[in-house]
Amino acid sequence: MGKLLLTGVDGNLGSQAAKYLLEIEGKDQLIFCGYNQDALKEYENLGVETRVTNFNVSEGLLKAFEGADKLALISMPFVGKKRQAAHKNVIDAAKEAGVKQIIYTSLVNAADEMNPSVEKIDHAYTEKYIEEQGLDYIFLRNSQYAEAMVTNYFTFAKIDGVMKNSQGDGKMAYISRKDCAMAIAYALVSKNYHQAVLNINGPELMTISEFVSIGNEVTGNNVRYEEVTDEENYAIFDAMGVPRTTDGEFQKGSEAPFSSEGMVTFAQAIRLNKMAEFTDDFYKLTGKKPRTVKYMFEHFDDFQIGERHSLDV
Repeated sequence: MGKLLLTGVDGNLGSQAAKYLLEIEGKDQLIFCGYNQDALKEYENLGVETRVTNFNVSEGLLKAFEGADKLALISMPFVGKKRQAAHKNVIDAAKEAGVKQIIYTSLVNAADEMNPSVEKIDHAYTEKYIEEQGLDYIFLRNSQYAEAMVTNYFTFAKIDGVMKNSQGDGKMAYISRKDCAMAIAYALVSKNYHQAVLNINGPELMTISEFVSIGNEVTGNNVRYEEVTDEENYAIFDAMGVPRTTDGEFQKGSEAPFSSEGMVTFAQAIRLNKMAEFTDDFYKLTGKKPRTVKYMFEHFDDFQIGERHSLDV
């Protein structure tokens, strides 16, 4: 049997997935890939085989994926044709290298053509392309990272205590990025899933108002939620220096390390309840219950969104 290959170990999600993999699988069965040679040294020192990869170019990927039986493709953080091309490079090289199954980190309701999230376009493209290549797959359709909204909560707590966005009363089963990472690790080692679509959801559906109420209960703050229009939402992010698209310039240390186009169209999707997926797929995959929003607020230092990691050129 070939090895299990994890991409993106130099990023937030991938580095956490790497930690879980090292807990449940022997290091001699693993290959870790990333574009940052310095970040790979930590794993080299542990005795894990590592390979440098740049998904923006196809050269070198075939050699990097040789010997792998399963490959976890963590979706790239930029949006649009560039991401689609990068994912295609990975899938083509994986197929040529003899990889049998791809685990892909997607988005809830990615296949719904009526889902307005600009992010979902690339995920739908990637899922379809994997299917068209005749590869086995596990699509991990993640709910929104709770960390993004925990960080957002404290941002508005420091400003004026009013969290403003345009997602209204739509519901989301917020999931910790740590749990999404755990799902990747368990999907890589699992032998039970083939051509599978799993919704990786948190333990309960809730509105953003309910999310804020939990934060207030735990922290003693008095933040309230106020719905704004999509254009007003864009203006808020513009004032924070957030780029409209992922082609823009991201500020180091930003509390919103995403593009506003991605966040506002995501809010639209939530408002329309296009993200209200709620299953126990995470528990079936891992045998563990996902962390609650309350737990994450109780340990908020461990559940911040963190720096942006990507190779965008």
